[in-house]
Amino acid sequence: MDIQIGRGKTARRAYGFDEIALSPGARTLDPKLAETRWTIGGIDREIPIIASAMDGVVDVEMAVKLSQLGALGVLNLEGIQTRYDDPNPILDRIASVGTTEFVPLMQELYAQPIKPELIEKRIQEIKSQGGIAAVSATPAGADRFGQIAAKAGADLFFIQATVVSTAHLSPESIAPLDLAKFCKEMPIPVILGNCVTYEVTMNLMKAGAAAILVGIGPGAACTSRGVLGVGVPQATAVADCAAARDDFERETGRYVPVIADGGLITGGDICKCIACGADAVMIGSPFARAKEAPGRGFHWGMATPSPVLPRGTRIRVGTTGTLEQILRGPAQLDDGTHNLLGALQTSMGTLGAKNIKEMQQVDVVIAPSLLTEGKVYQKAQQLGMGK
Repeated sequence: MDIQIGRGKTARRAYGFDEIALSPGARTLDPKLAETRWTIGGIDREIPIIASAMDGVVDVEMAVKLSQLGALGVLNLEGIQTRYDDPNPILDRIASVGTTEFVPLMQELYAQPIKPELIEKRIQEIKSQGGIAAVSATPAGADRFGQIAAKAGADLFFIQATVVSTAHLSPESIAPLDLAKFCKEMPIPVILGNCVTYEVTMNLMKAGAAAILVGIGPGAACTSRGVLGVGVPQATAVADCAAARDDFERETGRYVPVIADGGLITGGDICKCIACGADAVMIGSPFARAKEAPGRGFHWGMATPSPVLPRGTRIRVGTTGTLEQILRGPAQLDDGTHNLLGALQTSMGTLGAKNIKEMQQVDVVIAPSLLTEGKVYQKAQQLGMGK
């Protein structure tokens, strides 16, 4: 139902994950029976969680480790790893600089040109250790580096921008990337994003996307919503895009997974995301807290180094445990940021969902007091859900 903002302007109510809750049905099951497997681009994974293509989150070591643990990590082809032969001194500088000096430093460091030979090297380093080589680039970067990545042995190619569409208008001097042509010519599956609407999701699927990324500006380190005023809360965005996926499957017989990207911190967030229709999630800051993460306890947005309009910041997330503890447990924290797989399986058991498809069908209620009801002591003492 539309709400009137003023004369001549109405708006649709949209919901974020903090405003909804999952409602149990008549059946429960043992969490061990909850099947969380999913498939992306023909690759089967036990855990429907992807690590974001951010320089503080994924490097070669993290990509390999995530693959070994049953998940997936995406390497940023336009980041530190492909600009510097040895990224470690650069990452040390990013972690050590003060707040006011941070953005100018990032603009300086990311001005170093991308080296195609380092793209090949990083992909081969991941593959040689048995990891899944998933890589990401902007539309402009995809045009330059897509075939290089494919020839080097990449398994999946992500095209990511704040907003991506098949109807992009450019100045006459610039030829925009033809997404349908790119998907058709690439010898590996192409994942497209980001988007938040039914219509764009449908168009990207028709263009040949192997999966769709959903989310504009919800990430912990992203400031796009503040800088641009653009975005749709994730619960509504995921539900709208999942509806397009289902309609597209009915029309074509082809199932294209929907991946919620950003704004997810706890296991509960992931559970609610899948209940809204997502097949998997992409997260950054929870993995940036891993001991193995390259960010040294920091996390920053992909658009932070922009030389024209930076749209991201560096946040201190600390180091709370190993990647395995965060992903598979055992948990050492009680706030839902450890053992994300265990949280998903336990939630599915509580809701009686045997697999991801059944989890997408559970009942959702509007619950603005979900995170505050009865939590006075946790809030006052900054414990558990009150942190």
